[in-house]
Amino acid sequence: MILILTSSFSLRPQHGFATSLQSQRTQIHNSNKYKEYKSVMDFLPIASISKCSFGNSYRYKLVREQKVHSPTFCAQSTNEEFILQQKNNHIITPPQSSLWKNVDVFLRFCRLHSIIGGIVGLISISLLPVTSLGDLSPGFFTGLLKAIIPMALINTYTSCLNQVTDVEIDKVNKPHFVLASGEYTMEQGKAIGAALALMAFIMGIYFNSPSLLLGLVAYFFVGTAYSVKLPLLRWKKNPFLAAFVIINILLIVPIVSFIHTQTYVLGRPLVFTKPFAFSLFGNTMFGIALALMKDIPDMEGDKAFGIQTFSLMHGKRKVFDICRSIMLTVYGSAMLIGTLSSSPLNKLITVLGHGALGCILWTRSQSLNLDDVPAVESFYMFSWKLFYAEYLLVHFLR
Repeated sequence: MILILTSSFSLRPQHGFATSLQSQRTQIHNSNKYKEYKSVMDFLPIASISKCSFGNSYRYKLVREQKVHSPTFCAQSTNEEFILQQKNNHIITPPQSSLWKNVDVFLRFCRLHSIIGGIVGLISISLLPVTSLGDLSPGFFTGLLKAIIPMALINTYTSCLNQVTDVEIDKVNKPHFVLASGEYTMEQGKAIGAALALMAFIMGIYFNSPSLLLGLVAYFFVGTAYSVKLPLLRWKKNPFLAAFVIINILLIVPIVSFIHTQTYVLGRPLVFTKPFAFSLFGNTMFGIALALMKDIPDMEGDKAFGIQTFSLMHGKRKVFDICRSIMLTVYGSAMLIGTLSSSPLNKLITVLGHGALGCILWTRSQSLNLDDVPAVESFYMFSWKLFYAEYLLVHFLR
């Protein structure tokens, strides 16, 4: 997140010290020539600045450091540090209430986008066993909620655990994360993660769905093994095991939701369908691509903390090209299967839909600068959106 001030302000990119925040101008004094920037927004209660390109100047990304009466903003760059202190007689009041700020911090800690993506995937796959509108009864939606809530909780637990165990790495790679920026303490992070896992298992046992409970156990195990610093664990330090974990997590959700719906909710014998089979194939392929791509923008921190990744071993360009090829293979396979469909409508949507996504992926990847870390992070999140779009198109692979 970026803090932008209403007034113009000046930064001098070496060994500076800070003056007070003023309504019209803030300067960080230094003997060297300084750069001046104009603001575009009133106020965002954030706070940290890391150096990256901004035309011919510098852009500073801000990380929050909270103080009730006298907020302090820390400007961090590659080789130097700036401190920007608010003037005591000029108090800025954030537009959000204290309650909303707490909710915002909690949702960012839980990685809300990951929860939403998991829920979308679970709902989509749960609809595959449906054969008629009569299946969409109140009992169906109740059974769907019984899967959504505990799976969302265990998903959030793994995100929280990863932030707890990676807080020092995140201070380098992702300083805006809640623990890395100090908005939550380590004790708070651990308590939230433990509570989420406990609630997920209580629900899984109470709902009495064998597939759901087994899915929760599997998700908990691979998510914990990925992050926790114990003998034979911390699998993220091994690139093969890290990819294995991400692939399994992406497979657990469709398998659990499909079996849970077909056997527990609808009460039918388990029968695998072509859309479900392709979903497993697509999730496996996308899992490989996303597991490889996520390490490209994190190379600096991973190298500093001794975490071996394919990006460090083989170079980010080679790894990125492999990721793009894998995703294009999924689209090409879907288009081929779509041409064999007996339904003209399914054939049209499958071929055109996957063709369009493939073109979008190729076009955007061509303009990507792999040395621009924010741009690579943005492309990585865009790849997740492509992955979630597949949950819609998979229904036409019939």
